[in-house]
Amino acid sequence: MSPSATQSTYNINNNNPIVAAEMIHSLFLINHSGDIFLEKHWKSVISRSVCDYFFEAKEKAVDPEDVAPVLQTPHHYLITVYRGKLFFLSVVQTEVAPLFVIEFLHRVADIFQDYFGECSESVIKDNVVTVYELLEEMLDNGFPLATESNVLKEMIRPPTILRSVVNTLTGASNVGDTLPTGQLSNIPWRRAGVKYTNNEAYFDVIEEIDAIVDKSGTTVFAEIQGVIEACVRLTGMPDLTLSFMNPRLLDDVSFHPCVRFKRWESERALSFIPPDGNFTLMNYQVSSQNLVAIPVYVKHSISFFDSGPCGRLDITIGPKQTMGKTVEALMVTIHMPKAVLSANLTATQGNYTYDPATKVLVWDIGKLNPQKLPNLKGSLSLQAGAPKPDDNPSLNIDLKIQQVAISGLKVSRLEMFGEKYKPFKGVKYLTKAGKFQVRT
Repeated sequence: MSPSATQSTYNINNNNPIVAAEMIHSLFLINHSGDIFLEKHWKSVISRSVCDYFFEAKEKAVDPEDVAPVLQTPHHYLITVYRGKLFFLSVVQTEVAPLFVIEFLHRVADIFQDYFGECSESVIKDNVVTVYELLEEMLDNGFPLATESNVLKEMIRPPTILRSVVNTLTGASNVGDTLPTGQLSNIPWRRAGVKYTNNEAYFDVIEEIDAIVDKSGTTVFAEIQGVIEACVRLTGMPDLTLSFMNPRLLDDVSFHPCVRFKRWESERALSFIPPDGNFTLMNYQVSSQNLVAIPVYVKHSISFFDSGPCGRLDITIGPKQTMGKTVEALMVTIHMPKAVLSANLTATQGNYTYDPATKVLVWDIGKLNPQKLPNLKGSLSLQAGAPKPDDNPSLNIDLKIQQVAISGLKVSRLEMFGEKYKPFKGVKYLTKAGKFQVRT
């Protein structure tokens, strides 16, 4: 039964019937500059002016990620996620579980990524008809309905150049004529009759380090947010089991619906019939601070003088716990005080830019060379007559380390049951910085 077929539901705690209005009323897509470039309404049209509350919050935030995910207005709740320099803003008229809406918005972004190769403003505008068709199927009367990529692809064919030309000439659409086979089975995430010439299963273990390091170099806070992304193209109906060497270090886990949770609880192994194609198999967290390795150290000195409108900056970065791997895509971002007009610096490696309008200094280092540590130093020019800044700015670190999961998590083996062929198998590891901050 469709979620919209009934307008009443039951409170889990006391079984009292309560009236459930539509969950999501409207969706607005907003670019990095704050322009609304797409909107979709499932009931009556809500004016764009409702987004003004969001724009006020965005103005106050230092980074787009810092905008509160849930905003209350006199008549609505605004729930947002930030993906690929785009804000997905949903308008809700009644109290709902915010994480439920947030998960749905992330699923919308994932579907766009899967269909179009990337989730960006230009791509969404180029495929606006398909976007509206997808949103119509994913949400029914404000409630999530079909959110699995395999089901959607049987209903709405992904766009191709040839199909776009044919649709333009004939006036046809991408919407299929038959009901998806997965929608009728007890495995809705996998379509029937899948066949491949090359059978392969690849897994990416991606970890993000969230850390705060104080001025003495002591770790104040550290945790790891991990995700296992899968690309599975296997014929038939394979049953997979993915085992880890050290699964006990994972604190908080969430799985794709295909994973058998009972098996995880008893054996700490992932047993599942996979969806066809790309999907997120698992999210996890490592919050034991002693298990989180900090990959780089920073020596820093930022000072502003009482006499004269100037200051000094000296930053050196070196490898710390990288497990023998090279640190790549290293970048330092500093939000300077408003009094800083310009920066006259010298970088021994990479290059730096300072934007006097946003007061943001970016030092793009690239690959970290342990034999010759990168250094950035020089003078800062302050506005004449301006008081000395009260606090020194923090350093935000960006980095990547290929072929290592910084938590130490390792896949031991992948087994397949139910099919007789031998698939190609592979696992890649990647560590990168999440919110990695060094205080000065």
